[in-house]
Amino acid sequence: MTVKNAMTADFLRSAYGGESMANMRYLIWADVADQEGMPNIGRLFRAIAHAEYAHADNHLRALKEEKGDFTVAAGAVFGVGNTVENLQGGIDGELHEIEQMYPVYLETAKFQNEKDAQRAFHYALEAEKIHATLFKEAQDVAREGKDIDLSAIYVCEVCGHTTTDSLPDKCPICGASEKMYKEF
Repeated sequence: MTVKNAMTADFLRSAYGGESMANMRYLIWADVADQEGMPNIGRLFRAIAHAEYAHADNHLRALKEEKGDFTVAAGAVFGVGNTVENLQGGIDGELHEIEQMYPVYLETAKFQNEKDAQRAFHYALEAEKIHATLFKEAQDVAREGKDIDLSAIYVCEVCGHTTTDSLPDKCPICGASEKMYKEF
């Protein structure tokens, strides 16, 4: 096991559980948006679900051979509502991670000199900031009963960086090349 400190390991397990649940929640909410005639919001949910998968993968890899029960991150929203409500759930979940969860996890990993956990938490924190903004922008449009206008969504498969602009040559979070992005 690479992680030596119990507190950092607990935080990695908690973050893994939270990101895994966010991944599934966003996939379900994508189907709701599709059913409500908002396929671009559906694509946005799917793209960010893929980013959450990258976060969960990074947390699990930082744990390496860790075995045992995974706990659930606080602040998770479990219900399924309409697209505007589901986007609010996405916003709330991302803000919880940005404002409460990842800052504490990251500082603990730094204090305990856990490099793999630091990297995983940093990647997730920076990507979640973008996700919250994207969900808010989509919600503003969905409140009017409309879908967002998107030509493409790109997700870095290393860190979860998500952009609806042009494909970057290099990821601004982790430095990965454009070849590491998946298009949605």
